[in-house]
Amino acid sequence: MIPKAYSTFFKELKQNNHKEWFHANKIRYENDVKIPFLNLLNAVIPKLMEWERKIDGDVKKALFRIHRDIRFAKDKSPYHTIMKAGFSPNGKKSKLPGYYLGIDAESVHVGGDLFGVGTSELRKLRYAIAENPDTFLKIINDARFLQKFGPLKGEKAKRLDKELMAAAEKTDVIFNRQFYAMATFPLAKFYDSEALVDDVLGYFATIQPLNAYLNNGLTSLNLFSNL
Repeated sequence: MIPKAYSTFFKELKQNNHKEWFHANKIRYENDVKIPFLNLLNAVIPKLMEWERKIDGDVKKALFRIHRDIRFAKDKSPYHTIMKAGFSPNGKKSKLPGYYLGIDAESVHVGGDLFGVGTSELRKLRYAIAENPDTFLKIINDARFLQKFGPLKGEKAKRLDKELMAAAEKTDVIFNRQFYAMATFPLAKFYDSEALVDDVLGYFATIQPLNAYLNNGLTSLNLFSNL
């Protein structure tokens, strides 16, 4: 599904990251990189839509641009050396829990959950965790979750509402500003293999219970109506 030529393209782009080279090799980009990556997205998205009906089935809407935003960047290289996609109910840049897939020249990056979250939404989630910490801990301490992703990731705040301190004694994850999981594995053994679809979906399936928990925390308005 993902050919060896995919890796070759990105290795060469890394050495020639400028518009002239990219334009001269745009047909290679389309045939060896973009089309295979979109084919992979088309293979995984039906299962994601079973889990979350609000995810859009148009994979092109999940695809991030290969062009970098260099307006405020020190690195003025115009192109990413990785293809990326995000699947969330409100689109790839949604602040709702979702799924992420990225493939560069050598590795597959797969993960998801909640990375960018606003202050009020973060407060809702913390109170949701405090309301039912055992369910949350069961999800993130599940043996399969830890095997695939390790401990849940996310920057931590230094302060917490005093009403949440009792829950914090049970799990310091309540201090998190983000709640996400990410794993990386080699691409080479999956060249031209449909097995990559099952592997990616296996990681996504492991994340799905956490996504459901976080979504429920964000949408349980009755629980937070007095906050």
